Amino acid sequence: MLTHDAAMEWMARWDRQQEGYLPDREERFTVLIDAVEALGRPDPVVIDLGCGPGSLSARLLERLPEARVVCVDADPLLIGLGRAAYPGLRFVSADLRRAGWTELLELDGPADAAVSTTALHWISGPELKNVYAELATVLRPGGLLLNGDHMDTEDATPALSRLEHAVHERETERTFGENRPEAWRAWWDAIEADPALAELNEARTTAGADHRGSESRLLSDHVKALEEAGFTEIGTLWQRGNNRLLCGVRG
Repeated sequence: MLTHDAAMEWMARWDRQQEGYLPDREERFTVLIDAVEALGRPDPVVIDLGCGPGSLSARLLERLPEARVVCVDADPLLIGLGRAAYPGLRFVSADLRRAGWTELLELDGPADAAVSTTALHWISGPELKNVYAELATVLRPGGLLLNGDHMDTEDATPALSRLEHAVHERETERTFGENRPEAWRAWWDAIEADPALAELNEARTTAGADHRGSESRLLSDHVKALEEAGFTEIGTLWQRGNNRLLCGVRG
């Protein structure tokens, strides 16, 4: 059985390996939560899309303890890890790629914001349009989509895109040098070998939580999908290299 202490050890290791790809991860978290706080509501309703084990939501609740956060993911292992590590969070098992996922959230009113970090790029372009369109049905007018991720611009500004990658690579080198944290694949190999997680690992193999198909890695993919979903103002709130926080305001 996965204990709280064991889950917190795995979470510390998860956060560290994520930082290896995002040396400014905590800064991006901070800016995203600043934007939610700027809505001016002490108890905002927030949906965390592709929440993983809940790193972002846990930080959001630290800042806004009255917030009502619904964490959504399709991976039973990551959800199980999050539930053990953060018992104060509410996790919902749902695949964003399947129509009707918003019904599983059991919201009693419109949400104020939807947030996501390093997750939605796994969803292909056509599926992403459906995700944003369905999301718009449960966000209040003026509600926010805040998506922190690597998003490239090579289709529109190839020279700038190369510079953005260079900026990110130099920041990573300055931060870690030769001491890069554990890689993503190494973390998964380790957690798959933990006997305390055998049941969750087994559930993961049949849950449809795998990453399949093409990714939506272009900024233009997300902007177009948000526009088609009825978001009227879309722009970058924060950026370092190709790592950015994209914001869409629901019309």
